[in-house]
Amino acid sequence: MATFRNDDDSLRAGAEAVLAERRRLGLEGLVGDLVTVCIRVEPDDFVPAAREFLERTGHVLADAFEDGGQRCCLLRLPGSADLLLRAGPVRDNPFRPYNLGPKSEHLPDTRLETFIFRCDDVRRYATIQKGRGVEFLTPEPVENEVSLFIQTRPSIHTGNAIGLVQWKGEPGRYRHGGCTDLDLLLEKPGKAYLGNILELDHTATRVHARDRDPAILEFMGLTGYHFDFAVHVESLNSITNVARMSGGGFAMVFTSGIEPYSADGSSGPTEQYIHNYGRRVHHMAFRCRDIQAVFSSLKSDGMEFLTELVGSREEGLRQTFSRPSKRTLLVNEYIERYDGFDGFFTKSNVTLLTKATENQ
Repeated sequence: MATFRNDDDSLRAGAEAVLAERRRLGLEGLVGDLVTVCIRVEPDDFVPAAREFLERTGHVLADAFEDGGQRCCLLRLPGSADLLLRAGPVRDNPFRPYNLGPKSEHLPDTRLETFIFRCDDVRRYATIQKGRGVEFLTPEPVENEVSLFIQTRPSIHTGNAIGLVQWKGEPGRYRHGGCTDLDLLLEKPGKAYLGNILELDHTATRVHARDRDPAILEFMGLTGYHFDFAVHVESLNSITNVARMSGGGFAMVFTSGIEPYSADGSSGPTEQYIHNYGRRVHHMAFRCRDIQAVFSSLKSDGMEFLTELVGSREEGLRQTFSRPSKRTLLVNEYIERYDGFDGFFTKSNVTLLTKATENQ
């Protein structure tokens, strides 16, 4: 039997077909930028996780409320996607099957679950996507006085869902008439360096080698993104794949094996991570100014890292990975690009950061 091995030529051919289908169906231009990332944690981790984000990012507490038995914490930074943290009882959680890896099953409902994008016509979008065979968590968009919203079922390739929101009035308003106030007694730390941690730059989802192409093509079919490029690290059996929208902004990264998992210790850190934690978002990356000062200050305040800073101004960028949060299982990446660098990543940085995840 021939060994499966990912090939960029077949992915690019598939991507061209998806773009043609988007144009044919009238999806092109219907979905806009990322507006919200939804993260669920266990009930006891809700306040500590919110505090972590306040202490480790530039986002501030914008609202806190209860919605149908769910506690919600909205974290916001101008120019960035919002972070919506949620906790509460979940009946028949559709994400749970993707959460139960050997190193994650102790947090069965913890996950970065959903990426929500702006949509100009949610009803039209849902009708077109249903015609493509896409399944949603509700038969029709959920409507209230602030928005229309619909969400796909979790992807079998990534375990993530895609949400579409159409604001009726003020964009970015989540609280509706059925919500009640929630007092979290949380404040943003008054530390100047947090002002140099900027918008959410990208997230990276780790998927099995065989799911690399289906995951990227599925995401393209649901959004306005295109496949941009891939960095192959043969020595670590890993590919970092970047999808972006025309004009820049938030990027979606998919990391997979070149070849499938075979055994502990020999399949590389990407496939090993999936074996331990399941397919899920591995890290959230935040753009920085003066990353050296940010890194030093976070370390002084007790944050632990998987690696020192990698890269340089001469190479165009510097990056680092934190150790994963015990509350969210997410790694924070901090990244600074210099002098208009548009390469997004360099192979040397990708290699060093991928290697660092062996320490998880």
